Amino acid sequence: MKKVIISIIITAAVCVGVSVLRAESNVASDNKPTESTPATSDTRIAGRYISQDDFTRTAEHTVNGVVSVKSFATPHMQQAQADPYASDPFFEFFFGSPRGRRVNPQQPQEQPKQRQMGLGSGVIISRDGYIVTNNHVVADAERLEVTLNDNRNFDATIVGTDPSTDLALIKIDAPDLHVIPMGNSDDLRVGEWVLAVGNPFGFTSSVTSGIVSAKARNISMATGARPSGGIEAYIQTDAALNSGNSGGALVNLDGELVGINTAIYSQTGTYAGCSFAIPTSIVKKVVADLKNYGVVQRAYLGISYQEVTPELVQQKDIKGTASGIYVAAVEDRSAAREAGLQEGDVIVALNNHPIRNSADMQEAVTGYSPGDDVTITFYRDGKQMKATVKLRNNRGGTAVTRAEGENPLGASFAAISADTARSLEISNGVEVTAVEPDGAFAEAGIRSGFIILNINGTAVGRADDITSIYKAIKNGPSSLNKVLFITGIYPSGKAAYFAVPIED
Repeated sequence: MKKVIISIIITAAVCVGVSVLRAESNVASDNKPTESTPATSDTRIAGRYISQDDFTRTAEHTVNGVVSVKSFATPHMQQAQADPYASDPFFEFFFGSPRGRRVNPQQPQEQPKQRQMGLGSGVIISRDGYIVTNNHVVADAERLEVTLNDNRNFDATIVGTDPSTDLALIKIDAPDLHVIPMGNSDDLRVGEWVLAVGNPFGFTSSVTSGIVSAKARNISMATGARPSGGIEAYIQTDAALNSGNSGGALVNLDGELVGINTAIYSQTGTYAGCSFAIPTSIVKKVVADLKNYGVVQRAYLGISYQEVTPELVQQKDIKGTASGIYVAAVEDRSAAREAGLQEGDVIVALNNHPIRNSADMQEAVTGYSPGDDVTITFYRDGKQMKATVKLRNNRGGTAVTRAEGENPLGASFAAISADTARSLEISNGVEVTAVEPDGAFAEAGIRSGFIILNINGTAVGRADDITSIYKAIKNGPSSLNKVLFITGIYPSGKAAYFAVPIED
């Protein structure tokens, strides 16, 4: 058996692979054309002739609904983190200059310009400018630029992101845009024709075709790679995808959006026959929540589970079903506990949605919100049973979760007045006008009235400066300590130094 090194590739501008092993097999087929096969290029499926016109019409109706998404960032925002103490007066005050010389924190520095960091695709889902794409396309971006199929460019704002499903909702200020209608991925059938529309390698409005190879595909289970912790219930196709296709449209031959193209499974980092898309059964719920709340209202059943396998059936003496989700544990104060689920139960359906594996389970639960009532069909001791459960959020309640505010530091800021600058003999600064009792600033000991002069050696003069520095450090390399080293002065003239940790 020949072993082949395979990688899962996220199809943004930069590809990251997770190496796994797969056994290669050779399959022979005895299928031959029959006399009933039409002697044309048309293929008859379920009473319908699929012709070349179906592909061309679908392409014509969808290319204008797919956009190019470019992300821009300032290189120094990340490079400055490599030596965060180099020009920090707080560090120097206690420990001396890290290079044995005194550093002037006010010394002007040349600011690098923004440059393009990534390229992906997006799908227009409303005439007034809402666009869905992948989270990894917009992550760490300071600025987003959207290019329509007619070459018009717009700056885009991020409405909300959801790393768990790798989805993001962005918006441009443009009217009467071409919309790709949302279809129902649940209606897709294995073997059905689909088209993928995107911008591979920057080639705009590229269309490829393929068939649905599988549904509810769990990439981690298929490859043996460690799960990322997110939702894994993909549509697998053989439509060609490459770098830049991320966030593009997967459409059926009726021109309806059935998935958002996200990843490929490849040996080299380029297309090798397996592509994956997030189904619209997940996209619709996530996008609606991001638009309405800024964050996904994620429901939890409150169980730990395993997929039912032949080995597990024998080991646990499971009766009544050979597939489904085996309940390994029921969490306290959870929806499952309230519904009466027990360890050893095997869940086979959620609101009549068949549950055959973990991907089915994830896809089904993701479509609901905390507070929704669902009916669970399960087997216990070989007998089929049903229970109604009210799903909860990760805090055990049903209240709406709100997105993190614009200022996660727990403080409000305002630029100092000219009179304050003259009286304190300073050239720049931002005043802390209010401090929340439980915020990061309060925990660090910063009080209202404190004037921030610089953060990590960078002078600040506007409230936006603080937000930009915070975001740059928070989104920087995870290997670095994420701390704001703040130098400032109180109105009395007393200098003060604080360290504010940033939580991931």
